[in-house]
Amino acid sequence: MAEDISQIIRTKLPSFSKGQKKIADAILQSYDKAAYLTAARLAAMVGVSESTVVRFASELGFSGYSEFQRAVQELVRIKLTPTQRIEVTKQRIGRADVLETVMESDINKIRYTLDTFDRNVFTSSVDSILRAKTIYIAGARSTEPIARILYYHLSLIFDNVKFVNPTSSAEVFEQMFSISSEDVFIAFSFPRYSSKMVNAVKYARNNDAEVVVFTDSAVSPLAEYANYLITAQSDMASFMDSLVAPLSIINAIVVEISARCGDKISERFERLEEIWDEYDVYAKR
Repeated sequence: MAEDISQIIRTKLPSFSKGQKKIADAILQSYDKAAYLTAARLAAMVGVSESTVVRFASELGFSGYSEFQRAVQELVRIKLTPTQRIEVTKQRIGRADVLETVMESDINKIRYTLDTFDRNVFTSSVDSILRAKTIYIAGARSTEPIARILYYHLSLIFDNVKFVNPTSSAEVFEQMFSISSEDVFIAFSFPRYSSKMVNAVKYARNNDAEVVVFTDSAVSPLAEYANYLITAQSDMASFMDSLVAPLSIINAIVVEISARCGDKISERFERLEEIWDEYDVYAKR
């Protein structure tokens, strides 16, 4: 697992100047307040110059203040409780138009994810799904619904898809008992990370299955077990996280698989349509 920014700051703390130590203390003690401040506002809060803040970000290895700020925001999402998240969201949005603010933020998350996404990881993930003997899919807590969306659509295409229900840890492993090098395990976890999902991907990797992980960054505790790491930006939307970006990637994966399956999938859906019509699965207008 990669270090989060608090670990990096603590490691470098002895080498900081007096002004940099003030910034470091502010981040470590009040990261929830500092995460959404501009460089100028953070400088004013700490009592240093804006240029000192920018140099501090550079000293930590970031390309600029924006990248540094995203790392602090990542810390907020990992560390804060739901109650603290609500308070931070109130401070961020204030009296602004909530609908517009949240939807614009979601648009930006999809755009950022697209701009930074590794296309080779996308292609390799689809390849692993297509060649798998069994496709295992799992998500816990807030990510269970999007994991089930992928499961639902892949189940319409393939007969070898299995959803791992996020019950007790023992039951998760029982459902994955036969996983092997012929299989793929697709796991979802975003802050706050599920320990159950961490253990599940570790188990899958130890049994030589290919592991596709949907998460937010290389800092995620699931990342080290992934053959294919799919990172999608998420962010706080009150006590919940916005997961529009990973959902968009799911849509792209299903479309890509459908395109590759060609006539085979068309024949399958023709048979499904007959069944749906016969048993009135969908309401008729």
